[in-house]
Amino acid sequence: MNQPLAYVHPGAKIAKNVVIEPFTTIHNNVVIGEGTWIGSNVTIMEGARIGKNCNIFPGAVISAIPQDLKFKDEDTTAEIGDGTTIREYVTINRGTVDRGKTVIGKNCWIMAYCHIAHDCIVGDNCIFSNNSTLAGHITVGDYVVLAGMTAVHQFCMIGNHAFVTGGSLVRKDVPPFVKAAREPLSYVGINSIGLRRRGFSPDKIREIQNIYRILYQRNYNNTQASEIIEAEMEATPERDEILQFIKNSKRGIMKGYFSSN
Repeated sequence: MNQPLAYVHPGAKIAKNVVIEPFTTIHNNVVIGEGTWIGSNVTIMEGARIGKNCNIFPGAVISAIPQDLKFKDEDTTAEIGDGTTIREYVTINRGTVDRGKTVIGKNCWIMAYCHIAHDCIVGDNCIFSNNSTLAGHITVGDYVVLAGMTAVHQFCMIGNHAFVTGGSLVRKDVPPFVKAAREPLSYVGINSIGLRRRGFSPDKIREIQNIYRILYQRNYNNTQASEIIEAEMEATPERDEILQFIKNSKRGIMKGYFSSN
């Protein structure tokens, strides 16, 4: 860690085997875990909590104060889980009094120029492609993929194992296990490729598919569809996760896609 061309505040807590490249600045009240590599020209500001074996590439800014006019210099954090990679020029803001923290889970891959705003909670094993942007107060589940140039509206939720195609504008909640595409953002099927890669059986994938056929292809409203799914489909963790997501949605879930042709 002995890098004379970097500045590390005496109040920062840095594990002994962390590598810090030249011209990086690390502020007070920062914690960085073992095995993490910090590239050159990175700025890590107060409240950063970075786990073990992370990689942070040049130009990234971690734990800057929120871009929120209501922020009054509260004592908040930006937390990054073990094994996560932050690529060039990513910006991650710390939380406000709403949640007190911004969280990126374990083993995530956040590509160049992404922005994650204050009070976002991101699960484990997520991939955000270049220039994806999360506004404040967003909740993202595990194994979510956002393709490049995706923009997510504040307070939205994205469920586990969802895939959002590139250039999308996410204005409504995206349920778990689905693919989302088109404009306005719509259901275009389940994320069967991702589910197979993660060990979901063919029978489990068909079960999820049948649930979403009721929700999106039979012209029911969400309340009617949820009642039918609960009555007709066997109780499983996946079924219950989908129903709970719909119940918890405050912005409403995205619609199904209908061609105008």
